[in-house]
Amino acid sequence: MGNIFESVILKESVFLDRNIVSPHYTPKNLPFREKQISDITLVLGNTLKGGRADNLFVYGKVGTGKTVTVRYVLQQLEEFSAQNSSGAETAYVNCRTHNSKYKVLLIALRRFYPDENFIGFSSAFVYEKLLEYANKNKKQVILALDEIDKVKDVDELIYGLNRGNDELKSGGISLIGISNNLLFKDRLDPRTKSSLCEKEMVFSPYNAEELRAILKDRCSKAFVEGAVEESAINCAAAFAAQESGDARTAVMLLLRAGEIADKAESKTVTDSDVRRAKIRVEGEIIFNMIKTLPSQQQLVLYAIASLSAENKGIRRITGEQEKGILFSGEIYEEYRRIAKSIGDNVISSRWYRQYINELEIYGLIVTTHSGKGIRGSTRLIKLGFDAKKIKAALEAEIFS
Repeated sequence: MGNIFESVILKESVFLDRNIVSPHYTPKNLPFREKQISDITLVLGNTLKGGRADNLFVYGKVGTGKTVTVRYVLQQLEEFSAQNSSGAETAYVNCRTHNSKYKVLLIALRRFYPDENFIGFSSAFVYEKLLEYANKNKKQVILALDEIDKVKDVDELIYGLNRGNDELKSGGISLIGISNNLLFKDRLDPRTKSSLCEKEMVFSPYNAEELRAILKDRCSKAFVEGAVEESAINCAAAFAAQESGDARTAVMLLLRAGEIADKAESKTVTDSDVRRAKIRVEGEIIFNMIKTLPSQQQLVLYAIASLSAENKGIRRITGEQEKGILFSGEIYEEYRRIAKSIGDNVISSRWYRQYINELEIYGLIVTTHSGKGIRGSTRLIKLGFDAKKIKAALEAEIFS
């Protein structure tokens, strides 16, 4: 009897290089992001002349190319700096994984001191060590903080790093904050905002034509020549553009469609495969989106999911009961209760309304104003997906 994996190797596949349509692949060229690349390059270019770059905040929905564009420019800067002996150095930190000031500084230091281990040292020591590195080596240090809104003590982190520049005789520290939340900076402490000298950039979602071009480029490298029908590419691009303009969604649709074709031992990926893939991918997209929401927005959504899972609903004057439809006010009270129970800050009702608007834009909830049969005028809210699944996914994020 041969090895059980022989059949996997011998089986024909529509894929040439499956990794190219994986969520973790970083393309070498970034179509439709040339302007953003140019703008970020101008912001960071001052570091090559020994000056400090302005802080930069990059915003945009999931899948708009924020992270990959910033990392591409940082890589180019590192390469140019090494070849020309300039003093610019960079560090990238994923703040969803490293969500405190201490963790962010620790990960950054690993980039600059690869042979040393600072675990166990105090936050103050780690902070001073970073300043020391910039000062002694006359380095312009650029810290790219992805999902910066996930940092619990983000005000302290930003304020400390900005004020740290006042202590440096040479070198400097600049920040690139990357966030899905357009209103992130507005929620910072006034003292922190006043210390910033920053530029802002917003990445718009891709349209259907742009997504189609991106997919065609990926397909030419990821699939066997002629394996993906033109209609399949058009279908994936249209679905992704309709949902959110998310390039990752479009690419994921083709990946799953390719897997469906392979399982059926088909030599081509069709639009029917893409439609079947959409059913599979929708759940992944929703849960990936939930993970990227700011923590307070996750709490609001968790309150909605908790009440919906309990079969809460409204009762009209006629006595008719409508399950799954919630009053905005009762959600806010449930959110307040949950936030206090875990020792988190409670946002104002104004910010709460803004969060509700954003959740509706993301397609996670549906809202409407109360009509006939309900006393007074209020906002009615309904969760757009299975309450128990959303609740479980959020519990893994909030209470882990």
